[in-house]
Order: sequence, then C-alpha cells, then structure tokens
Amino acid sequence: MDADQTLALEQAIAAIDQLDRGRCLDRWREAFDQPPPKHLSLQFMKRVLIWGFQNQMLGGVSVKTERRLKQFAAGQSVPATAKPGSHLVREWNGRTYQVEVVDGGYVMDGKTWRSLSAIARHITGARWSGPRFFGVQ
Repeated sequence: MDADQTLALEQAIAAIDQLDRGRCLDRWREAFDQPPPKHLSLQFMKRVLIWGFQNQMLGGVSVKTERRLKQFAAGQSVPATAKPGSHLVREWNGRTYQVEVVDGGYVMDGKTWRSLSAIARHITGARWSGPRFFGVQ
C-alpha cells in the first residue's frame, strides 16, 4: 500500500470515528443492506464499519477465515485442531484421562491410538465423536 492509500485509509477511519449515532446507523445500512442488530453500542458499530472498510481497502480475509466467521455467526462450533505436543484432558465417571497428541496419532496410558474416536470408544464403551468428547470440535 502506498502513502496515498495509507492516508486515505487513515482519513476514512477518522471520519467513521467521528460519526454520531444517526450517521453511523445510515453507514451501517449502506454497508450491510440491513439495520444493525438492536442494542449495539455506537463504539461497536464504528469498529465494525472500520473493519469492513479496511477489508475493502486491503483485500479482505481468506476464504477459510470467511467460512469460519460464517460458521461462528450461525452459532456453529468452529473446529479446533490439536497439534502435536498438545495434551487433552477429559474427566469421565470420576477418572481423569490425559491424551498426548503426537505425529500420526494419540498416546494415552502408554498406548498409541490412531484416532480420538477410538480412545473415546475405549473410555465410554459407546461410539462418540472423539474430537467432541475431548472438546476440540
């Protein structure tokens, strides 16, 4: 981004920051083709408008991030990933189970497992989603 674009972005942000509630509501409707949810603070609306303008000027977010934001907005859980070296802990029927994430699998009680679902099945005796059972989904 060159100096002129930087200046334009700074000026646009300053202009949004100076909006009163009525103009902020107008800008929100222009930007999103709908009124904002009820009870949003003026400061929050300004932050969202600034974020939207920055995305427009700087190219937005990745497709992956957009998909996750839409999942979150729809109330869906956003899958987390457990990286090697992570430890997952779950209490079940009074016993605490600890699983270490390693390359290509998981280790619990000295035994290597290929999936969290297999571990969850071993612990509970029932078919569970392993990531859900351990809270990583």
